Amino acid sequence: MQKLLERMIRAAKLDATLYEEVEADKGAFRQAIIVVLISSAAAGLGSVTISGFQALIFGSIFSLAGWYIWAYLTYFIGTKLLPEAQTKTDPGELLRTIGFSSSPGVLRVLGIIPGFSSIIFPVAGIWMLVAMVIAVRQALDYKSTGRAVGVCLIGWIIQAVIYALLVAVFIGPRMAPSSL
Repeated sequence: MQKLLERMIRAAKLDATLYEEVEADKGAFRQAIIVVLISSAAAGLGSVTISGFQALIFGSIFSLAGWYIWAYLTYFIGTKLLPEAQTKTDPGELLRTIGFSSSPGVLRVLGIIPGFSSIIFPVAGIWMLVAMVIAVRQALDYKSTGRAVGVCLIGWIIQAVIYALLVAVFIGPRMAPSSL
């Protein structure tokens, strides 16, 4: 547990060597899952006053699914569409590095403080995005941070479309008036 905590702190400090370390450590997959779950639970707890306790459960499910989808999108985009000459990776490396890039999201638990969620959620979101760019740059062995930003941006757009479709399919019909 101590090693996980140390790694999460290093990930939140944007330590590029941490991302190289978990990229190479196949045993860090379980830790990456735990980081994603802790971060999503923190978000759920931080938004419980706004969204209720169901946000904790659904947030955790969507976070795990989103992490998995994002890692595979990043793998495809980074290795097939925008590779550099030295790019060599596999989906597991991206799952581990991107999982740890969720570490700053733990701060979202502070959203439980009334009025604080409107500050902490955007700050944590930007921090997590910066961490993800570093994670992607390291996992894809990029020399260019700009290319890593591009991969993350393309992946984010695709994932946003997927989420919108899922919401429309699974949540939208329940929201519609029953008289239609």
